[in-house]
Amino acid sequence: MNPPTKAVARIPASIWALGFVSLLMDVSSELIHSLLPVFMFSALGMSVLTIGLIEGAAEATALIVKIFSGALSDYWGKRKPLAVLGYGLGAASKPLFALAAGAGLVVTARLTDRVGKGIRGAPRDALVADLAPPELRGASFGLRQSLDTIGAFLGPLLAMGLMLLWANDFRTVFWVATVPAFLSVALLFFVREPERRSAGKPVNPIRRENLRRLSPAYWWVVGIGAVFTLARFSEAFLVLRAQQGGLPLALTPLVLIGMNVVYSVSAYPFGKLSDSRSHSKMLAWGLGLLIGADAALAYGNQGVLVWGGIALWGLHMGMTQGLLATMVADTAPADLRGTAFGFFNLVSGLGMLLASAIAGLLWDQLGASFTFLASGVFSALALVAILLRRGESAVAEPRPTPRA
Repeated sequence: MNPPTKAVARIPASIWALGFVSLLMDVSSELIHSLLPVFMFSALGMSVLTIGLIEGAAEATALIVKIFSGALSDYWGKRKPLAVLGYGLGAASKPLFALAAGAGLVVTARLTDRVGKGIRGAPRDALVADLAPPELRGASFGLRQSLDTIGAFLGPLLAMGLMLLWANDFRTVFWVATVPAFLSVALLFFVREPERRSAGKPVNPIRRENLRRLSPAYWWVVGIGAVFTLARFSEAFLVLRAQQGGLPLALTPLVLIGMNVVYSVSAYPFGKLSDSRSHSKMLAWGLGLLIGADAALAYGNQGVLVWGGIALWGLHMGMTQGLLATMVADTAPADLRGTAFGFFNLVSGLGMLLASAIAGLLWDQLGASFTFLASGVFSALALVAILLRRGESAVAEPRPTPRA
């Protein structure tokens, strides 16, 4: 087995560049999103159910759009132009948050941002799979996820500092978010897409005969990913849970900072580990962490309970998110990877919409504790499904890693 430092050095430069593109865009997005739930709740007077529906619709939009962009990248044979378009839309949406005078433009900006995320997501993930050496695929996805998540905690950290500096001036903070967004798009031009061999006339990847080439192992990954999404609703509810416990307005970004620090630090090591360990066993451990997070957050909203729950939530994300992407790449044909990531995210998108709606409804009707208890129940169901599947056969297990 290669030492971790040697594995990092062998990861192609374009994957590093994609990681820093994700980092910059996440700084911009999370600078806004770490404040947005509180902005909608306190400044615009929206109910938690409405916030849940908006968050669910926004994230579902991103995930559903991925199926079309992923299939188009397979048909076209090019992935980078779609990534540029998606990141460009994300950057263009950022000024709308600063200009918004009411809920309408906030929702428009949120949906535009997520459409951009949807367009870039599947082609970018397929591009990482195309660029990565097979024996370093888990490490490559883990690295990109880790860099992405560094941006996801730098954004809220910057938001907190600026809110304290500018006396809770949301709009000025939102204007700052435009800078890293446009830098992210500029950095994409340093990414080199590998040449793909043409087999003649392009073939529609979503025709029935092509979809039949997606194996049962792949569809099992899609199904388990959907249950994961039901169990893990929008992080906006983590922010609201901490604020419910008395966290000051300007300090609410600490929630996403804490979660994403843990996520970032753990994503690469777990990704590297997945290149030589049982995927299903790692998924099961990840669900165990999520159940622990739900238990802590259901029981209390202050001190060790809330911050322990947030940390476990981040550790769960670090263990499972890159792993699920690796499992999709491992179980799909190379020429259908964009489509495979698209279908995976379509199903996950529908799960995200349903999960956020259920979470918001439970919060409004029964209280925050029931929201996290419901997440724990879905997590337990997913864990049972994985354990039963492991008992029947080994699915999507990693191949032995060749020695350098």
